[in-house]
Amino acid sequence: MKWYWIKTSWLIKKIFPKYTWGFPPMERIVYLTFDDGPTPEITPWVLDQLQQFDAKATFFCIGDNIKKHPDVFQQIIQNQHSVGNHTFNHLNGWKTQTDQYLKNVMACAKTIEAASQQPSTINSQPLFRPPYGKIKKSQAKELLSSGYQIIMWDVLSADFDGRVSPEKCLENVLRNIRPGSIVVFHDSVKAFKNLQYALPRTLAFLKEQKYQCEGIV
Repeated sequence: MKWYWIKTSWLIKKIFPKYTWGFPPMERIVYLTFDDGPTPEITPWVLDQLQQFDAKATFFCIGDNIKKHPDVFQQIIQNQHSVGNHTFNHLNGWKTQTDQYLKNVMACAKTIEAASQQPSTINSQPLFRPPYGKIKKSQAKELLSSGYQIIMWDVLSADFDGRVSPEKCLENVLRNIRPGSIVVFHDSVKAFKNLQYALPRTLAFLKEQKYQCEGIV
């Protein structure tokens, strides 16, 4: 059975200080993120939920999915959400040679740029999230030196985990979210059972608690 942090340990953040795990808690702002899209069955539903609550988010997109579903990717752009790079083929950095990994990241960047008809992100700096949160030091060093922000997370919803119930997925978020938190969801078919339950309830909770949801820039 695989184990993972729901609330990222302060020790992990200290060991990897060049990665972005969250933001200063000076205001009631949180950062919802969605990995693995765009997915035609799921991403438009996510966009609709966000619009209903006047919330902005960040979508870490797989290049191959952008290529397959450019119209769905355009919906993300048109709704003025932030976009990040999640490799072209959802590679596990620990299992991939650095040169191959970096070429895959660049392939995704080119796909984002072509699909959005603008630079490789709509943000001030290009954003990158390693699939599975797994990236080698050599890979991270190259991306950081190229100007990327490596965006990790403070709270993992675990919506992707079939062992986790929708109720537990929601609890994972609501118990751990704080001002400045980066929260991980997935706009994927695999995660949708949990996401469908947890996302609207998370958005309702955040609105009730006077939080703003913003994209990462």
